Amino acid sequence: MPTLLYDALRSYADHAPLRFHMPGHKGKYLPVPELAGLATIDVTELPPTGNLYTAGSPFDEAQRLWADLFGFEYCQFLTGGSTMGIHTGLALCARPGSKILVDRGCHRAVFNALALLDLEPVWLERPWLREENLPGPIALEDVERALEEHPEVKTVCITSPTYAGVLSNIGTIAQLVHRHRGKLFVDGAHGAHLPFLGLVPFQGADAVVVSAHKTLPAMGQSALLFTNWMDPDRVRQMASVFGTSSPSYPMMASLDAARQWLADGGDKEYCRSACRVAELRQKFPSLHLRSGLSLDPCRFVLKVKDGPTFARALEERNIYPEMEDGGHVVFICTAQDSNEDFLRLEEALKELRGMMGDCLPIPAPPIPERVLSPRAALFASGRVWPLEDCEGEIAACQIAPYPPGVPVVAPGERISKKELAYLKKIGYNMHSEVRVLI
Repeated sequence: MPTLLYDALRSYADHAPLRFHMPGHKGKYLPVPELAGLATIDVTELPPTGNLYTAGSPFDEAQRLWADLFGFEYCQFLTGGSTMGIHTGLALCARPGSKILVDRGCHRAVFNALALLDLEPVWLERPWLREENLPGPIALEDVERALEEHPEVKTVCITSPTYAGVLSNIGTIAQLVHRHRGKLFVDGAHGAHLPFLGLVPFQGADAVVVSAHKTLPAMGQSALLFTNWMDPDRVRQMASVFGTSSPSYPMMASLDAARQWLADGGDKEYCRSACRVAELRQKFPSLHLRSGLSLDPCRFVLKVKDGPTFARALEERNIYPEMEDGGHVVFICTAQDSNEDFLRLEEALKELRGMMGDCLPIPAPPIPERVLSPRAALFASGRVWPLEDCEGEIAACQIAPYPPGVPVVAPGERISKKELAYLKKIGYNMHSEVRVLI
């Protein structure tokens, strides 16, 4: 299969056109040596190079190849990461002002979308896995109960996989949502690689966004939005609302090239990486497969007594994990991690074995009291105040440890003693300033 978009860019550059259009480097010069080679294919919307938000070549063909790989009707390239895809997808699935069933463990971009689209959330809480000290998968019965209690809800938003690699059963949830004549949107930001491990993690969903840059060999911010049963023109239109009118062609070319690399056998490298992760799970205390729990085979979640201290010890050995919390350190493993990389990590983990083990469970507190809608709170007048002095105040911003970027307090919710105690316990900076309503 050809790299249709990249080929079009390369062909345009090879014809040595006289470029009296943007970008200003004119395909000749970028002052950073590492970027110099990208200048020739960094172009704008031209007849030979196409327009991301308009039907036609080469985007139609390049995006169709991705859609076929994921088993969806349509694929939209994104240059604003999964955040752009979340905003676009929810705009496609939910009417402004409507109620929406939302996984409380969603990324902060979802909370921003609620405000931007004036959506009223009905929160779907995740079960707490006591053995793992982590939030578990979305339970089908919880979705069903919520839909029966709120029959006016016609859109459901779920994150799968989570930052820790926990997968929900999207296929069965999608069937349930469709029986209630609703739409299912999945934030699959961390799962772009899963179909190349033989999994079908998004089957039945109406729309799914994945961050290609997180787990595939693609440039930062590059992402993909997949849709079923939606007019492609409408998808393009909504993407243009939330994305830049000057999308990066090198980023989109990297999506094209990543797909071709996978088609040429790169997918087998993910299986190799998954095997190495399975070996690490056997050797060290970690999140592992058990009855009723489905995990990303390439996500290694190590159990430690003190996450921040363990992460600093790794950094002293020039090893940088993706994130840590009180009792876990998360490693994103991909096809680009060599056997030598895994051996080096394993040797470091052996040295630090004494710091591993279960920590005290730190489940998030119950959902705070909501006083205002997300939109009213986010756009209201406010004042900046030290978090430690905010008990009783109404948040006008998200209070979300990052990563994973899941808000403990959302705009419009009252900050109480229990949220402050939780944030202090997990090591959040209590001296940081947050915006609260006047």
